Amino acid sequence: MMLYVIAAGAIGYLLGSIPSGLILTRLAGLGDVRKIGSGNIGATNVLRTGNKTLAALTLVCDVAKGVAAVLIGANWGAHAMLAAGGTVVLGHMFPVWLGFHGGKAVATALGVLAVVAWPVALVAGLMWLAMVLLFRYSSLAALVGAAVAAAYAGFVVDGERALLIAGIAVLVIARHHENIRRLIAGKESRISFTKS
Repeated sequence: MMLYVIAAGAIGYLLGSIPSGLILTRLAGLGDVRKIGSGNIGATNVLRTGNKTLAALTLVCDVAKGVAAVLIGANWGAHAMLAAGGTVVLGHMFPVWLGFHGGKAVATALGVLAVVAWPVALVAGLMWLAMVLLFRYSSLAALVGAAVAAAYAGFVVDGERALLIAGIAVLVIARHHENIRRLIAGKESRISFTKS
């Protein structure tokens, strides 16, 4: 059992550490996405290249990493599934290939939630979308979505899943520490939907 958990955790980390946004922007001839905007490798920063299609594809790939990791782990039992769910998020945040400087794992976390607790994913996703449409701050939407996911999970899933979701929420919020400072200072960048 422990070997399965370790294997699932390792696979989850390796899947999570695939830098989808960086790979896609380079393949598209747009250079290193880490050198523009926030320097992040996620879909929001890819959107700052002006390529909505590429940003959407990055979002899909990052969500898919979370889904794939959890489904692979699920083949070896509940503990392996939860281990893969945690490590895929860590892999995205701290990828070995990029010197452990990755993204904020919001999309990857959503992929994990979609399998581990789909009602939580639905509520968190809708909250994220509402916040983006209302305020156009991706970071604020992620922070609210993470907090809502952790709170709601406590009512609708078992203790182990709720603990995983709470842990992921804490990681996501912690990774947004710079955004929190900018939000407080009124200097955070808004999402632009006007570029082609």
